[in-house]
Amino acid sequence: MVMSSRPPARPTMKDVAAAAGVGLKTVSRVVNDESGVSSEMVVRVRTAIDALGFRRNDSARLLRTGSTASIGLLLEDIGDPFSSALSRGVEQVARAHGKLLFTGSSEESAPRERELALALCAGRVDGLLVVPAGDDHRYLLPEMAAGVPVVFLDRPATGIEADVVLSDNAGGARRAVEHLIGHGHRRIGFVGDLPHLHTCAERLSGYRAALEDAGLPVTGSRIVTGPTDPRSVAHAVARLTSGPEPVTALLTANNRVTVGALGHLAGRSRRPALVGFDDLELAALLSPGLTVVAQDPDALGRTAAGLLFERLEGDTSPPRQVVLPTRLIVRGSGEIPPDAV
Repeated sequence: MVMSSRPPARPTMKDVAAAAGVGLKTVSRVVNDESGVSSEMVVRVRTAIDALGFRRNDSARLLRTGSTASIGLLLEDIGDPFSSALSRGVEQVARAHGKLLFTGSSEESAPRERELALALCAGRVDGLLVVPAGDDHRYLLPEMAAGVPVVFLDRPATGIEADVVLSDNAGGARRAVEHLIGHGHRRIGFVGDLPHLHTCAERLSGYRAALEDAGLPVTGSRIVTGPTDPRSVAHAVARLTSGPEPVTALLTANNRVTVGALGHLAGRSRRPALVGFDDLELAALLSPGLTVVAQDPDALGRTAAGLLFERLEGDTSPPRQVVLPTRLIVRGSGEIPPDAV
């Protein structure tokens, strides 16, 4: 006897109708959550669906309604804790609206961002959320003209007008530096991300503003921006904390920079005061605890997803910019006095 290697055919709505002893139209109404079916019939159809392992054909749904019941989310790095929390916030809102969420990482690559965004649009997601890596988003204009709403998170779009939800980056950095100045520091270093990124530029702006307001010089040699890999960050911190006039305090402008700085400073008996932008999961367990400017990535995701669903429900008002507040969490590292460094 020859065994066939062909997989069994997937059950159809006709199979469900036969198993439940109802008409095909009744099965269709139950599958698509339409009215006009008695509770007894719904139970019979659902029982048959479970027994057969039937799954709805979403290609047919797309042809009928033009909707895939899904949205897309492009992140910088899906493995980053900030991105994970942001994604969770988006997914909560998507689930409440009966939508699936498809997620991808651009890895800070503009070509990768474009490739993923257009692939999601080609897959007919109903809307798109983007944490931008590129600096030209005009490639999305045809998709937006075709009716796909797009909302940006964490950084604004470039070259197009679109909704965006941001954190108060400049205000948070300014508050951090004011805090360090209040604890007696006058030589404060800044270690940030790539300088063309909106978040880095805004945080650097807040750093500069706090120094200027306090009548302190903004010294270029105390500012380092660039790659955030551990080796680059360690080199930056080593340079800032050495020499004839080392800094006595640091503002590390995102969680990757903060982790790199902490790794370089580990084991030192005398270390600079440090405030990190973005909270870390184990920040309170460090010694001293890590003082941070905390964003709310979950709220960032929920707010952006809320804007997207307002657009999907017919809102045609002009593009909006929403800025969410940050907060300073004091734990010890930002309160080290200059004479202890």
